[in-house]
Amino acid sequence: MRVPVADSHTHLDMQSGTVEEALAAAAAAGVRTLVQVGCDLDGSRWAAATAAAYDDIWAAVALHPNEAPRLVHGAPREDPGGQRPAGGAAALEAALDEIDALAALPQVRGVGETGLDYFRTGPEGMAAQEHSFRRHIDIAKRHGKALVIHDREAHEDVLRVLSEEGAPETVVFHCFSGDAAMARLCAERGYYLSFAGNISYKNAQNLRDAAAAAPRERLLVETDAPFLPPVPYRGRPNASYLIPLTLRAMAAARGEDEDTLAAAVAVNTAAAFGY
Repeated sequence: MRVPVADSHTHLDMQSGTVEEALAAAAAAGVRTLVQVGCDLDGSRWAAATAAAYDDIWAAVALHPNEAPRLVHGAPREDPGGQRPAGGAAALEAALDEIDALAALPQVRGVGETGLDYFRTGPEGMAAQEHSFRRHIDIAKRHGKALVIHDREAHEDVLRVLSEEGAPETVVFHCFSGDAAMARLCAERGYYLSFAGNISYKNAQNLRDAAAAAPRERLLVETDAPFLPPVPYRGRPNASYLIPLTLRAMAAARGEDEDTLAAAVAVNTAAAFGY
């Protein structure tokens, strides 16, 4: 890419190869900054440590929406100290307290991915998800960090909870999955919309319509790697070096010049995550 951009959401800890290799491949493609996102305590600890070690990586920390009911109803994983915390609400609260502590670190620029996921979690897990989401909103507000939203088949409830709690100053809808009407609503509320490789999929006209409807100053681009690789890499692991393909799909959907969009996305990402 002629204009460097950032990958606003990646999971390096779920990818093969070293961090150094991932950064080199991304830089060669014009992707100079990565936001490493945690989904549980181990992943959030790793994200914070990795962001501290590399100048081109920032961190976001959280319990994924599907992690909250697992902590409450399932058997918690052992922590690095070999201690197995008690299950139930106490386990969730203890984990959230550690996310709170991690969010205070200077290299951590986001609290997420958090939100609601009704695709993988049924009604029995919704209360735990919503409680966790509300706690993450509070954490983001108190630490002045961007709130990174995971919203899967839960649009109305995600927007409702944000309204009830009062959204943080910066909200990023990761892997935006709504339609054009939702894109306009989110933009009106000052939220950022981050698009992933699935915008290039044949059956994703709703995402292309959403990207076209959103104002340029609200747009980010991401991989969610190793998931959601853009066409023609669908079926293979995603990685930050493939960001140019996703950005080009966004530009095509909007009918605008790639460099113009890339320049705006670069500014938007830096503003959203404060780097």
